[in-house]
Amino acid sequence: MAVSEKTMRPSGILRWLGGGRRGLEGYLYVIHRISGLALLMFLMMHVFFTGVRLLGEEAWSGLMEMANNPVLHFLEYLVYVAFAFHAVNGLRLIIIELAFGIGPPDEPVYPYKGSIHKQRPLMLIAMVIVGILIFAGGFDLVAMGH
Repeated sequence: MAVSEKTMRPSGILRWLGGGRRGLEGYLYVIHRISGLALLMFLMMHVFFTGVRLLGEEAWSGLMEMANNPVLHFLEYLVYVAFAFHAVNGLRLIIIELAFGIGPPDEPVYPYKGSIHKQRPLMLIAMVIVGILIFAGGFDLVAMGH
């Protein structure tokens, strides 16, 4: 029995994460999804932690003492990194979707011209901004002594 090419392709989460050819923008798309899920998980955790205040001052103080450790401070920094990337990359995607960053569409004449040369500079600018924000957040984390 021959195995078709269709059954050889990854499916589900494996295909979502990397199956197939991707350019740099494709990987940014995957990271954008992952950072969005991470921010959603943080939001749910934040609501839970805030809800502990309903159990009284003693429960809240105990939770805050437990949360005051270097591992959780590093995880807070990772939340900041995810937010910085997700926000700036989201603005880049909005600019592209509204065609501000890539101009009007080209005439669909074969061979088709991709918009990669128009999108790549915008992507590079956005990633430099993300890098600056991540560095500034890390500097603040170290300088403030968290």
